[in-house]
Amino acid sequence: MRLRLTWRRVSRWCLALPRRVVESWRASLQVRVVTTALVVGLLAILALGAYLSQSVRDGLFDRRVDQVLLESQRSTQETQSTFTSASAKDSTEVQQLLNDTVLRLQTGGSGNRDVFLLKPAGSTTAGSVTDAMSAANYLPLISDDLRSEVENGTGQYWQSVGVPQADGSVEPGVVVGSTVQVPIVGTFELYYLYSLQDDEDTLRFIQSILLLGGVVLLGLVGVSIFLVTRQVVAPVRNAARVAGRLADGHLDERLAVRGTDEMATLGRAFNGMAESLQVQIARWEELSTLQRRFVSDVSHELRTPLTTIRMAGDVLHASSEDFSPGARRSAELLRTQVDRFEELLADLLEISRFDAGAVGLEAERANLSKVVDDVVENVLTLAERKDVWVSVQLPAAPVVADLDPRRVERVVRNLVVNAIEHAEGRPVEITVGEDDDAVAVVVRDFGVGLTELECEHVFDRFWRADPARARTTGGTGLGLAIALEDAHLHGGWLEVWGRPSRGAAFRLTLPRRAGIQLTGSPLPLVPTSDVPRSWPAQARIELGPLQGAGVDATSGPSALPDLTAVAHHDGLGPDDARHDEEAP
Repeated sequence: MRLRLTWRRVSRWCLALPRRVVESWRASLQVRVVTTALVVGLLAILALGAYLSQSVRDGLFDRRVDQVLLESQRSTQETQSTFTSASAKDSTEVQQLLNDTVLRLQTGGSGNRDVFLLKPAGSTTAGSVTDAMSAANYLPLISDDLRSEVENGTGQYWQSVGVPQADGSVEPGVVVGSTVQVPIVGTFELYYLYSLQDDEDTLRFIQSILLLGGVVLLGLVGVSIFLVTRQVVAPVRNAARVAGRLADGHLDERLAVRGTDEMATLGRAFNGMAESLQVQIARWEELSTLQRRFVSDVSHELRTPLTTIRMAGDVLHASSEDFSPGARRSAELLRTQVDRFEELLADLLEISRFDAGAVGLEAERANLSKVVDDVVENVLTLAERKDVWVSVQLPAAPVVADLDPRRVERVVRNLVVNAIEHAEGRPVEITVGEDDDAVAVVVRDFGVGLTELECEHVFDRFWRADPARARTTGGTGLGLAIALEDAHLHGGWLEVWGRPSRGAAFRLTLPRRAGIQLTGSPLPLVPTSDVPRSWPAQARIELGPLQGAGVDATSGPSALPDLTAVAHHDGLGPDDARHDEEAP
């Protein structure tokens, strides 16, 4: 059992080894530099070693062959002189002469060699004289091609051969052949078989020295590159660590600087930059604190006089029937502007609470479909006035999640009012979706749309796509900024898509339960079609139980009652103001 567990651990380690190597390669500059240097060094050493080994082998072989040929030629000449001066008179004496010559030649060279005295093929003059040789088992090494060249040519001929040994190995060798004239019997072929094993051993020794030198050299290169890269990478790693600490808010972190080299210069420059950033950030934080305090103080201070103005305005508005037309109009304008002023103060106070981190989430199990129903009911008057058809698509079952209904309703209301304001009389579609981890609402209009640059700034505070456009519903320009903060407070997303003349889509995605990290949304943000789901053929109004206008709700028991309504167009067209704040 223990052996099986050990085997499993070893198997898992072996399977994970390639992944660990790849991770180390990607994560460490030092590993990449050292590995690259080692690979390049290894290839260079292999190429140089192969070249040197080839050169040494060819040199040893050529030198040995030249030595063998010179020695064979001298031995052949001495043998021919011996045969010429011999006094053999019959075949017996000639045979003895051949045997004595083979024995003398075998031990007379610079090393061990075998000697062969062979009758030419088809010779009839030799009579009873037979071949003489020192090693009959090596006779097959003398090829027919070599014998043919020796028999028909003049001078020496040689051929490389492999000499088999008793242990099954094969040694390199050379066979050298020529012809000699033997008394009485005529021409014989004389062959020498030389072993080149000593030269082979010398080559092996040189190759082992080259291999050992290459390994040592490669190790020295690896160690040198490691030490050099360590001197460069270590300060870089330290700088990355300090930069991470600075990014986390530890503005007092600094690099340790030693020496006067380039890395020390870089460290001093980095510390100077960090010091400057610390001063600037401290200054900005101070200004931001003063700004937030100013906004909060002003907002609170304005509430008292605003309350007084509101009370006086209500009194004047209640008595406006007794006023002249001009005074009555002034009373109406006073009440309208006081409403806008209250909205501005409410938004400024809400933003100041977000900035101060004093906003709490009052989450509860709530039905998102019901929240959307309430929002649509509240904007029916605006939809009627803007002549906008609003359709709502809800799931069949309630969409329940942990959320703050008041804040989510504020976000959805802001998105729907924005869509109605910029629909330019075209439909507005509201879709609710869900999956196991998240719930979502997408509000789509088919109006003026947004450019990519406008999409990047649409959630900025006090930002408008076109400041020159007249506002038709008032507002502060803080609605989408507050909506984004509300979405983040839930741990969710608020995203936008838009294209000029094709409309815009806003998607609110919230986790079903607290603690869930969103990885996707149940609904797509980018529309798949530019054609509205529904659009009435003519302007008409039918009021239902919700007493609203401009709404078409579909799908599910929680959907709005079926209404078909389009209000009369109020004359506003493509130049209507872009309303990007919280709806009143």
